[in-house]
Amino acid sequence: MPRSERNPKGGFTLIELILVMAILTIAVSLSAPTLGHFFSGRALDSEARRLLSLIRAGQGRAVSEGLPMELWFDAQQQRYVLEAETSSKNGGSDIDGKRIELSLDRDVKIEVSNQHLAKPTPVRSSMTAVSVASVPQVTLRQPALPTIRFLPDGSIGENSPQSLHLVDRDGSSLWVTLARNRMNYEIRSQPN
Repeated sequence: MPRSERNPKGGFTLIELILVMAILTIAVSLSAPTLGHFFSGRALDSEARRLLSLIRAGQGRAVSEGLPMELWFDAQQQRYVLEAETSSKNGGSDIDGKRIELSLDRDVKIEVSNQHLAKPTPVRSSMTAVSVASVPQVTLRQPALPTIRFLPDGSIGENSPQSLHLVDRDGSSLWVTLARNRMNYEIRSQPN
């Protein structure tokens, strides 16, 4: 009696299994480098989108709460923090209960551009006195670190960096730069 008639369910032979495993091994070894670049690129893109999301959240919170907000970057500690700005009246000791601290992906590093927005030049007549009494003093929480400052009117502070450069371990990069209208940031593949 032939073997196929004795066992109607039949199975794979050892040679067939070894052949399938060899084909799978070859396919994985050929596609692994491509998949590695794909996943590292995803980490960079994901980090840029997460940063842009936090920028928009900070801007929205500044408008909704009527308080200046700060988004500061600590490149050495691989983190960035969004929190309300302190007033100089309290000596800068206010604690923000809605503070958001995020760590960068381990494969991504951030570089903050030293360029700042151009300071607007006030236009006034020679007869008008300038008063600084209504302008509150700013006490940055992290004065030594680059900080994006969101004002209660939705604008971005004049000393905020123009661009943030995100670089992954393979050297690929994305830029989060100030938009042309200077009201928000956007993701770009090249600086300005």
